[in-house]
Amino acid sequence: MDISLSIVGRPNVGKSTLFNRLVGKRTAIVNNSPGVTRDFQEGKSVTYGMSFKVIDTAGWDTRPESELDENIFRMTRKALENSTALLFTVDARTGILPVDLEISQRLRKQNLPVILVANKSESRIHDCFETDVRRLGWGEPVYISAEHGTGISNLMEQIQQCMYSFPSEEEVAVLPEATQAKDWDAAVLGNTKPLRIAVIGRPNAGKSSLINQIVGDERLLTGTTPGITRDAISIRTKWEGTEVEIYDTAGMRRKSRVVDDIEKESVSEGLRAIRFSEIVIVLIDATSPLDTQDLRIADMAEREGRGVVIAINKWDLVKDKTARQRELNHKIETSLPQLKGIKLVCVSALYKRGLMSLLREVRNIHEIWNYRVSTGELNKWLEHMVYKHPPPAVAGLRIKLRFISQINNRPPTFVLKCSKPKALPTSYKRYLINGLRNRFNLRGTPIRLLLRNH
Repeated sequence: MDISLSIVGRPNVGKSTLFNRLVGKRTAIVNNSPGVTRDFQEGKSVTYGMSFKVIDTAGWDTRPESELDENIFRMTRKALENSTALLFTVDARTGILPVDLEISQRLRKQNLPVILVANKSESRIHDCFETDVRRLGWGEPVYISAEHGTGISNLMEQIQQCMYSFPSEEEVAVLPEATQAKDWDAAVLGNTKPLRIAVIGRPNAGKSSLINQIVGDERLLTGTTPGITRDAISIRTKWEGTEVEIYDTAGMRRKSRVVDDIEKESVSEGLRAIRFSEIVIVLIDATSPLDTQDLRIADMAEREGRGVVIAINKWDLVKDKTARQRELNHKIETSLPQLKGIKLVCVSALYKRGLMSLLREVRNIHEIWNYRVSTGELNKWLEHMVYKHPPPAVAGLRIKLRFISQINNRPPTFVLKCSKPKALPTSYKRYLINGLRNRFNLRGTPIRLLLRNH
């Protein structure tokens, strides 16, 4: 049985910092403000010869005051249901508060093994804390500093003891000490690599709702208030038989409007999710005018070299669908010439409509993104393009286009060898890129054309 450790505790005790320390990378947003984490986030820890799942949860609010607080608390309870053990984290600096005692009582009802962790223990621990922490009833805590990494080896020893306390038939497989991070896919997940998809867009476009429908579960917080999502949450699932790892990202507003540090970190996490993905779904709200920010987001995904799918959400609320689709097609075709030929997929995350069309388009764009053209076909095409429209002359001498080949895919990348590459006009280069796109049906994907002297 796989071991899943949920990190629980009141807000601002360092749960996300501990999560990042255990998974070995900065995945969760860390900030001094309480309540930064909202959705629970999962990660894998492969260290000290062990492998296990770690779950970062939101700060436990025992008395939620708003609907959002209640939904956050519901997601924390959902994480506990999927756990086999708990890391109950308290703050050694501020000491044991009444809310810690209340959380402790609630954890007893879970009937799960609990490891008590006293975080922020880099300075001297007061005697009163050592007395108060015993009132929780979980024995001696493991003193650590997640920020500085001290005490982590002691925590790993406790986790190892917890893992081996399960019956032998349910024990998690322990990897050899020499297992490296790069061997993780083969050693733990097998050879199947999922299709990595990032869902991006402006706030309140329905990204979390769409992913919940794809996953078939209320995995992510949703609501009418913009800006609920903060962390870039990675979820691995099967989408109609296709193994995918899908990223929910925070809504991206115009740069001039982003002033809050947490929002800046959220946008940075979204950009990192784009770089890690293969396909980017740009989600647009059908009920809002197509904004310049929507176009900037799509252009950003193209500049990162990712396959791009544009989905129009909330299509069920559009009255004149034909006119609206014609308007959107025209706007995107004229504003995003670098993605010429891209198709719009109309969906309704609320009613689960259009998801099969979206999946088909994702598969198509992924296939195009990986497409390779033979050198022979390319040079026949180049000969035709030059015959149809020869390159201009420079200082009385015509630029000669000699040879073209594809050097890479993901995205399709070509090298054109010619005389005087620096003198070839941008307009002619654009003519060649559009010719490649039309001849070999390379829609919805960036095309890189590099010029080399020959």
